[in-house]
Amino acid sequence: MKAILYIGHGTRSKKGAVEIKAFINKVKERIDVPIQEVSFLELTEPLIEEGFETCVEQGATEIDVVPLFLLAAGHIKRDIPEALSPLMAKYPTIPVKIKNPFGVQEVILDAVAELIKDSAGEVLPADRLLIVGVGSSDPDVHVNFAKIADGIGGRLGPEKVTVCYFAATEPKLSEGLETISEGAKGRVIVAPYMLFTGLLLAELNKIVRSRQKEGQEILCTPALSNHTVIEDIVIERAVGEQKQKNLGN
Repeated sequence: MKAILYIGHGTRSKKGAVEIKAFINKVKERIDVPIQEVSFLELTEPLIEEGFETCVEQGATEIDVVPLFLLAAGHIKRDIPEALSPLMAKYPTIPVKIKNPFGVQEVILDAVAELIKDSAGEVLPADRLLIVGVGSSDPDVHVNFAKIADGIGGRLGPEKVTVCYFAATEPKLSEGLETISEGAKGRVIVAPYMLFTGLLLAELNKIVRSRQKEGQEILCTPALSNHTVIEDIVIERAVGEQKQKNLGN
């Protein structure tokens, strides 16, 4: 019997954890697979081991792992495989297939542009855009964010597009905000390139609100999971088109 194990990063934010689980519940309703469990790499329960064991207890004879991660970095390349390795050794007769992270896709860049326009209205040539990533020491992250910045900038046409990160690499958020704000004649639009609400996004919104109170024309857009295309991508990663439920016209 086929099982799908969704793996998220995890968060200390109770609101963020509820949001992720609610998102996966919507995905599960659209997929015709009998066993579907959600688990987390860290910080939120159930962790990967518990989620995997739950699949086995329900009779899984094969498990497809669907990482809820935007880009391939340390968690995808190292942490998730390391967490799964002892479980795969414990159950050698159960094939495990790890699906790819989302990657840089045109439909995701379209979605980011739409979320920005939903929050900011028309983006004017004098506006500036700051894309904020979580951050990673993996060099591929910089390559991917350069593509993301070019793609979103090309869709919206602001005066300037830059990228910064919360941690693990440069430039950090504080530097990114100062650089994008210096000499700005229009609005500064801060776009977090993050799937879900969590403590990092809450911190970012707090910083933006503080700058608004100081008189800066600045705003922050929501997490990517607010766009329906993210749900579609998770389903495509999980089952393709073969086992999606027919929900009618």
